[in-house]
Amino acid sequence: MEVGIEAINLYGGPAFLDVRTLFEARKLDLERFDNLMMEKKSVGLPCEDPVTNGVNAAKPIIDRLTEAEKNRIELVIASTESGLDFGKALSTYIHDYLGLSRKCRIFEVKQACYAGTAALHMAICFVASQVSPGAKALVVATDTARAAAKNTYAEPTQAVGAVAMLVSGKPQVLEIDLGATGYHSYEVMDTCRPLPDIETGDADLSLLSYLDCFENSYKEYEARVEGANFMETFDYLAFHTPFAGMVKGAHRKLLRGFSRLSPDQIEADFQKRVSPSLKYCVRIGNVYSATVYVALCGLIDHAELNGSKRVGLFSYGSGCSSEFYSGLISGRSKEVLAGMKISEQLDRRYALNIDEYDRVLDQNMEWIFGVKDKEVDVSKYARIYNHSMAGRKLLVLKRVKDYHREYDWS
Repeated sequence: MEVGIEAINLYGGPAFLDVRTLFEARKLDLERFDNLMMEKKSVGLPCEDPVTNGVNAAKPIIDRLTEAEKNRIELVIASTESGLDFGKALSTYIHDYLGLSRKCRIFEVKQACYAGTAALHMAICFVASQVSPGAKALVVATDTARAAAKNTYAEPTQAVGAVAMLVSGKPQVLEIDLGATGYHSYEVMDTCRPLPDIETGDADLSLLSYLDCFENSYKEYEARVEGANFMETFDYLAFHTPFAGMVKGAHRKLLRGFSRLSPDQIEADFQKRVSPSLKYCVRIGNVYSATVYVALCGLIDHAELNGSKRVGLFSYGSGCSSEFYSGLISGRSKEVLAGMKISEQLDRRYALNIDEYDRVLDQNMEWIFGVKDKEVDVSKYARIYNHSMAGRKLLVLKRVKDYHREYDWS
């Protein structure tokens, strides 16, 4: 049967900082700036969290459904490494503020940046099983870098945002190749979040793990899918993108191992099959569990889609889990996604200067995991809020009362 993503949307935050500006302010080596291939990083406000990001990504999808279609959403999965409670799932809030039926399974999954793919495949299997014919599932991959690693080369890549995906038997955006997948996982301490205010790890080890998983998950895909060929099977490719330069290096390494292409031919292949997927990634940064789907959105909005095209997707999460899988996109995918006006949303974000950015980071630290009682005060960042959020009916955090988060519409 056909199954996959019926609708998808990206929320890229209310503000951004120019990455070169950050490099210069932190006195980082500008030679490494070119290797990152990043332009901007999205930045959230204290009135935002993984719940608001997720709802703001999903609401435009839900608003386009009839009441009957909304009531067929029987599964809501939030994926995140930015949880707000050890027990209560983000999806409880997301489900509530989207006004979905109570005849629904709701839960949260965690496995670093791979979690969005874990949630998506869980939803696909539910729909494909036909245990509830005609049912839909909502997957919301949402994350936030509250504690940026100041004065390190990780800081320019850390971002905030969310991608929401409606999964059904009407895959207008991405039709999954059921069973065409390869995975590769093992324990490694490359990056982690051991405390609410710390993101740490070994950047070099993480790069090596990513490259190892990319190669081996693809080899497993090739072993499972008869006739699969990295150069011929996929019209386009979309990878988990911590930063665009990492994707370019991974693509180059795999082609050196799987082909006899010259450096110029490898570069041409990158520009043709991979580069379209990076258009939004370089404007947002790493949104952890959502990032490979930021790449998918960029690909659909910027690739030439004359007829059906097969895309190979690679998902990686530190710790680590990885998967290479595939599906079909088409001109219809482009039509559906165009309605979300993602590029326009990104264009209207507030451009932070470095002083504003540092103040927002400090204010965000007051809202990390574990807040018991606190009122939001938007007057501390009114200029940014009024530019990007006021009057737009976006979900915002209002207060935390006895650990319970209360939200309202801007």
